[in-house]
Amino acid sequence: MNPKSIQRLINSFSKLPSVGSRTASRFAFYAIKAPKKEIKEMIEALIEVKENVKLCSICFNPFEGESDLCEICSDPRRRKDTLCIVEKESDLIAIEQIKSYQGIFFILGGTLSPTRKEGIQKIRIKELVERIEDPTKFGLNKLKEIIIATNFTSEGETTALYLERTLKDSGIKITRLARGLPKGGELEYIDEETILSAINQRR
Repeated sequence: MNPKSIQRLINSFSKLPSVGSRTASRFAFYAIKAPKKEIKEMIEALIEVKENVKLCSICFNPFEGESDLCEICSDPRRRKDTLCIVEKESDLIAIEQIKSYQGIFFILGGTLSPTRKEGIQKIRIKELVERIEDPTKFGLNKLKEIIIATNFTSEGETTALYLERTLKDSGIKITRLARGLPKGGELEYIDEETILSAINQRR
């Protein structure tokens, strides 16, 4: 049985994405052994992120700055009539690295489970629909294309199908990444050439 303070730390680490109880325990015991200076730097970095980083009012991408828009959404060279829907921030970064896509993004903030009906409230479906129905309100042009760029996992596929059903009557061209991406693969772990091919061959 762990002391109360250690268990509290384990419980806190367990709330991180993809961190199970064993990994959370390893994090906690590492923190106990780590020098105070290292832990202090980590705490200060967390506080700095919470104080200085905010979410873009269009795409929900985290950024630092005085405006309400991230660097991508505030770039006048970006196409404001094309919207690429991704699951999370790391997927946005993966697509940005190919330097080919020139539209705007939208971060859902999660996925839907193929076995559970709940979860729709946990992702930004309402916010997505608002941007599609009234794009000018959010600094976008009338949308010509929506790219569904969810990952090729069971959750990503379930989410993509839900989005297709939700958006089918919007009158906007809906495309998905080409099937060149491996089944079960996530964008953040796939090489740039494969992502570029999936973007260019979307249908």
